[in-house]
Amino acid sequence: MALKEPPAYVEGHNLLTGKSVLITAAAGAGIGFAAATRAVEEGCRGLTISDAHAGRLNKAVAQLRNNHPEIPVFGQLCDVTNESDVQLLIKKAEEQHSGIDVLINNAGLGGTCKLVEMPDKQWSKILDITLTGTMRMMRAILPLMQARKSGVIINNASVLGWRAQQGQTHYAAAKAGVMALTRCAAMEAADYKVRINAVSPSIAFHEFLKKTTPMELLEELAGKEAFGRAAEVWEVANVMMFLASDYSSYMTGEIVSVSSQRA
Repeated sequence: MALKEPPAYVEGHNLLTGKSVLITAAAGAGIGFAAATRAVEEGCRGLTISDAHAGRLNKAVAQLRNNHPEIPVFGQLCDVTNESDVQLLIKKAEEQHSGIDVLINNAGLGGTCKLVEMPDKQWSKILDITLTGTMRMMRAILPLMQARKSGVIINNASVLGWRAQQGQTHYAAAKAGVMALTRCAAMEAADYKVRINAVSPSIAFHEFLKKTTPMELLEELAGKEAFGRAAEVWEVANVMMFLASDYSSYMTGEIVSVSSQRA
């Protein structure tokens, strides 16, 4: 019988003690904010989150500070399609924490549209945020991590980089690109002891996803999972924390499927 009830929340185990963390698109109720919450629960020495929406960002920072006053938490507006924003985010985060040890690239944009109906503008927007935005962040921080000969980057991909689904040509192409970007960049960074991996979630319910995808389709996809449910966003964040920690010290260029069915 499928297990539709989520498991009990996993408490922190100080996996990120001594590490500073930067997370993009971390405001709201999605995987990014779950990762931010997990990072402070895992004892990071400092956290910077970014988002393109000021009100949502300020609310998220306030919540994290209130729940974990012992951890320095900062917020910085950033549109990952804007190179100036990316450079300023990296600069501010580096200054606030005397160097960033872990970067989690969570920014991405989805939606549903058949290829024959796809306007260039929609295609380009999805790829610019999801794929090129991830590249911009990596391009900006890698020289700093490589100079220090330490650092970890975790990208948020998707099982749609492997699986076929109608209406997802733009998103799937972008996420497949994130996978290839992760693997190739990891080989370049390995000489500098910098690790780059990615998570590849199947389906995790959050408010933004519910706004961009029909609920009937989400329920159908969730029902196909082995546990008969979608992932909790914190279950995806847990895998990010493992990849950010020293427990994954031999892993680089890997795409870890966070799914309850075969990729």
